[in-house]
Amino acid sequence: MLPVLLIGVGKLKEKWEREACAEYVKRLGRFCALEICELSDQPEPDKPSEALNRRVMEKEGREILARIRPNDRVVALCIKGNSYDSEQFAAKLAGWSMDGRRLVLVIGGSLGLSDEVIARADEKLSFSKMTFPHQLMRVILLEQLYRGFKIGANERYHK
Repeated sequence: MLPVLLIGVGKLKEKWEREACAEYVKRLGRFCALEICELSDQPEPDKPSEALNRRVMEKEGREILARIRPNDRVVALCIKGNSYDSEQFAAKLAGWSMDGRRLVLVIGGSLGLSDEVIARADEKLSFSKMTFPHQLMRVILLEQLYRGFKIGANERYHK
């Protein structure tokens, strides 16, 4: 069973977000050993400068990197990443499942991911060129993991 760590910056504030994530975590239990690490997002000043934004991202980045092991396969979610359709993503998951490494999926905070986290990533993954709230992205990512595993198991999943 593939060990998966999802690192997400920011708390799930809305009840529906927590409920949706809990449902997908339950469903994913038969496909992977999923752990979710929820990191606190750093406070942002009211009128942030580029330098202050960079410091916030670097601090969040250090907290993310502290949870990644040297042998982990790290997939960072970012707009400039690779995009896949559901079948291609399922094939990626199948490939990742075969190499024995823990899969670490990283969702940054509202400012995105630090350069250090992006540099550590083995792959950059994009779900869209649009920007999504990081809390919503966690729900979307869990759903896509579930869909990918279902496809990989040759089980029916709506299109």
